[in-house]
Amino acid sequence: MRPLLLGVLCCSLVLPVRAFYSAGDDVVELTPSNFNKEVLQSDSLWLIEFYAPWCGHCQSLTADWKKVATALKGIVKVGAVDADQHKSLGSQYGVRGFPTIKIFGANKNKPEDYQGGRGNQAIVDGAMNLLRTLVKDRMSGKYGSSSSNKQSGGGGGGSKQDVVELTDDNFDKMVLEGDTVWLVEFFAPWCGHCKSLEPEWAAAASAVKEQTKGKVRLGAMDATVHQAVSGRYGIRGFPTIKIFRKGEEPEDYQGGRTRGDIIERALDLFSDHAAPPELLEILNKDILTKTCEDSQLCVIGFLPHILDTGAAGRNGYLKVMMQMAEKYKKKTWGWLWIEAGAQMELEASLGIGGFGYPAMAAINARKMKFALLRGSFSETGIHEFLRELSVGRGSTATLGGGTMPKIHTVEPWDGKDGELPEEEDYDLSDVDLDDNMSKTEL
Repeated sequence: MRPLLLGVLCCSLVLPVRAFYSAGDDVVELTPSNFNKEVLQSDSLWLIEFYAPWCGHCQSLTADWKKVATALKGIVKVGAVDADQHKSLGSQYGVRGFPTIKIFGANKNKPEDYQGGRGNQAIVDGAMNLLRTLVKDRMSGKYGSSSSNKQSGGGGGGSKQDVVELTDDNFDKMVLEGDTVWLVEFFAPWCGHCKSLEPEWAAAASAVKEQTKGKVRLGAMDATVHQAVSGRYGIRGFPTIKIFRKGEEPEDYQGGRTRGDIIERALDLFSDHAAPPELLEILNKDILTKTCEDSQLCVIGFLPHILDTGAAGRNGYLKVMMQMAEKYKKKTWGWLWIEAGAQMELEASLGIGGFGYPAMAAINARKMKFALLRGSFSETGIHEFLRELSVGRGSTATLGGGTMPKIHTVEPWDGKDGELPEEEDYDLSDVDLDDNMSKTEL
């Protein structure tokens, strides 16, 4: 299912922070301290809203969310996470906009995104449909209760198999010689804090492996057995967590010990070492569709005609865009460009024509919303434009027609200066100009 991301192109009003829900409401307030027990170890179906107190759309949803919780009381659990305060939980589940509603069903490790309407009746109807599906699956044997499916040591939060067992024999080859970034826990079997960390480490290992496609891994080493490596790095207390990056000295992990904290740090490490997204020229429909549908936001530059700028001018604009793609590489955004006039239907749907070139638009394809760069096409201007969008501000509009416009297949730019079309030569040797002029005058 596609992620539901409202906050990127919403929440334009900032109000004083206040608590949305109280003990008297049927909405369960969730935090890193109770999320594991309440949600991950539960057999119940959960609907959970991730919100930010300053988000206008979140404020508008509050009354309906309370009604939903009351209507579903005893049937479906309804919770809420202040993801502005508890960033580790939001990061753990890929929340990048507000409000985001996630469904924690049979497989609590892989919640789905709620895609239905936002009225209380629509949400209740959607929850009942989800509940019927869950019951049907359980009757067919597809799923047992979540308690029967829990992995050892993880409380339903992850598999020990995703924690790589490291030894004196395999440490150098796996950790030091590869390109993977590693978080390594040095533990002792008798250590109480190590035992407490074990399920959090396992859950984080599963999530990090999946979200980074194996580019960041979590390992564990019994320092009482494998003393050569442990001694090399001066391990004195347990658990000790160190970060290993190829060609660099290891650093001590300084973050929290919940799975959310660990995942958040691992994703930061992944982003720091990830290459910036590719800047693609829109040559056909597939490039635009895939980039925009696979991305939280797609940023499109409309560059002047090559005859207006030459190769040097165009490369200058592309350099600015690539620098901004590098700056915002932690965002799951796509980056595209097109020559002005090559895709007139796209320009018309965005209202580009009235601003001149170069121009820029940011499109949320899932909501069919867009925003236009009003400032300068420069690092400063684009940064300000994207920064406003990333915190849920900025002026937005609905894409013309509510769908992606027709995209024509065009030839890629060859990297060269443009050439004026050759004028056709006319042979006037056989034309009697005087005779033709006299006929015209008659």
